[in-house]
Amino acid sequence: MSTVECRLRAGEERSLAYDVLDGLTRPFKELPPKHFYDTEGSLLFDRICGLPEYYPTRTERAILAARAGEIVERTGAGQLIELGSGMPDKSRLLLDAMRDAGTLERYVPFDVSEHVIGLAAECLAEDYPGLEVHGVVGDFERHLDAIPTDGATRIVAFLGGTIGNFLPGSRRRFVRALGDTLRAGDRLLLGTDLVKDPAVIEAAYNDSEGVTAAFNKNVLSVVNRELGADFDLDAFEHVAFYDRQQEWIEMRLRALAPQVVHVAALDLTVHFAHREEMRTEISAKFTRERLAGDLAAAGLGLEAVYTDPDDLFAVTLATRHD
Repeated sequence: MSTVECRLRAGEERSLAYDVLDGLTRPFKELPPKHFYDTEGSLLFDRICGLPEYYPTRTERAILAARAGEIVERTGAGQLIELGSGMPDKSRLLLDAMRDAGTLERYVPFDVSEHVIGLAAECLAEDYPGLEVHGVVGDFERHLDAIPTDGATRIVAFLGGTIGNFLPGSRRRFVRALGDTLRAGDRLLLGTDLVKDPAVIEAAYNDSEGVTAAFNKNVLSVVNRELGADFDLDAFEHVAFYDRQQEWIEMRLRALAPQVVHVAALDLTVHFAHREEMRTEISAKFTRERLAGDLAAAGLGLEAVYTDPDDLFAVTLATRHD
């Protein structure tokens, strides 16, 4: 059985116009990374995940493959809520563990794309007879109240290191909001990239095939197509570097020459100076202390941290302090 609840109005999936107007009129220009993921951007990211330099996706999956049974045994969970779910891949490892434990009741994929949620529900119905799929089409920063509150113990999963895309203040506010969704016995399952050799981190965002560069520039294609802008993609270059003080990766686009860009839908004209940079993503890296601090500030306790043998990535289980 599957249902889909839509919290987005028509045309609101990406809130692109507001973000472009806000981000391109700041003294230091920026665009939020959620706008990378149109169809082309999603295909490029899938390619990134398979690159030898890009360790996060395969490492997180390996941790879940090794620990899913232990996580389900520890929590007794029968429901999985997955924020930013996309197509179910890593989530299947947890669903399999719940099925094997005899607790599986419901999967709640939460994504901005109704199409993706529909595909996920369709493929899961064949593999998990009797599974209830309750899809939520929404923005997880605004629509967490759409998460069902009834039924078995829940795991609320926010995987992929996406929490690192938030600036520190916003990150703690969002983790606090996630904590507020947890009932007694529920857990938060958080995927985070770890602090490590900067050369390893930087290589993951500067791959030798140039796929990440194409992914970064694709956000300009999105603005061109959806808002009638005239960005010249060849007039920008991909920049990614590790900020050792902040302990995060920054991805930027650097103008190769002075230029003027028009965004027709916003009646907006934007000037770029020679070598001026526009930030498109941060990706914070974590230590155990930073994880514990962020969770504690949100009223959550760190219950277990699962890592790979090389300490590249962590999957953290947290519970509320009631």
